[in-house]
Amino acid sequence: MDSPARPKDSAPSAEDVREALRAVIDPELGDNIVDLGMVTGVTVSGAGAVEVEVALTIAGCPLRGQLEHDVTTRLASLPGVVSVEVRMGEMDATARSEVMSRARWKARENAPKTGIGATTRILAVGSGKGGVGKSSVTVNLAVALARRGLTVGVLDADIWGFSVPRLLGMEGGIEARQGKMIPLERPIGTGLLKVLSMSSTGPCSSSWRTPTGGGSTISSSTSHQAPAMSRWGWPGCSRAPSC
Repeated sequence: MDSPARPKDSAPSAEDVREALRAVIDPELGDNIVDLGMVTGVTVSGAGAVEVEVALTIAGCPLRGQLEHDVTTRLASLPGVVSVEVRMGEMDATARSEVMSRARWKARENAPKTGIGATTRILAVGSGKGGVGKSSVTVNLAVALARRGLTVGVLDADIWGFSVPRLLGMEGGIEARQGKMIPLERPIGTGLLKVLSMSSTGPCSSSWRTPTGGGSTISSSTSHQAPAMSRWGWPGCSRAPSC
């Protein structure tokens, strides 16, 4: 049985507030802040003053300002709300682990179709700082795996400092076939390396849809789009498993 509608000018309930906050999405985690467990407290006074506690995954979250603005804007539009106060906190290790587990599950459920096989193992090499050897580690790991007879795909998602093709001695631009980018290839021992880098996109770069904004936003977009926009051509494991 549905709950009776509240009077138009009366203060919303805590449940009304939580339901409204389902429209606020954490852009990095890809889900609403209620289902992610980021809304840790809601208080509504009879006069319509709303206080909300939001727990961030880390205290220095770069999206802190955006989330605070989105929460305030969303709740201020509710009938009966006269003021909104948002208190930002930080999750403990247990809560953070639960949020990340849900975010990973959500990402798997909504993952776009790509040419990457179901048996392919994906390894990510990253750092929040430049010049620490990410490309060197990636190249050495890829070559070592290829020498074991594996087919290895390397996606160089570095926007400004791409160096993987140079480190591997690979030159030339990639081709585009039927709207898909074809990675460069190089045999290594009994294995094979397939490399896709911004340094090799050439004419294909016009199809790379990246939003305006900071480098981290562009890099994130690239990492999500590249697998779906490329034709890796993974073998059917008849020769060796893919990595």
